[in-house]
Amino acid sequence: MFLAEVIGHVVATKKDDSMRGKKLFLLRPQLIDENNPAAFRNGVNTIVAVDNVGAGEGDLVMFCQGSSARQAAGLKMLPVDAAIVAIIDSVDVLGNKVYKSN
Repeated sequence: MFLAEVIGHVVATKKDDSMRGKKLFLLRPQLIDENNPAAFRNGVNTIVAVDNVGAGEGDLVMFCQGSSARQAAGLKMLPVDAAIVAIIDSVDVLGNKVYKSN
């Protein structure tokens, strides 16, 4: 599992029928800063993920990829490679709070 910030949404009017009604979000993975382990830094890539928990833009979320993404409820038979499985409330690293939701 990985942490990411929801930075946008993806609209696809034509898609596989099994994907109808599923929200797609654009995620920017977050990495622990090697020089400052009490802080995040942005990853360099972006990922499109199916929302399975009601996330929104600006949320810090936990997501999984590959076959693990299809283990989330309701996604077993869908053609997905990434799924949002949690909205993060807080993150502590080495005793330092590096994230707290509003």
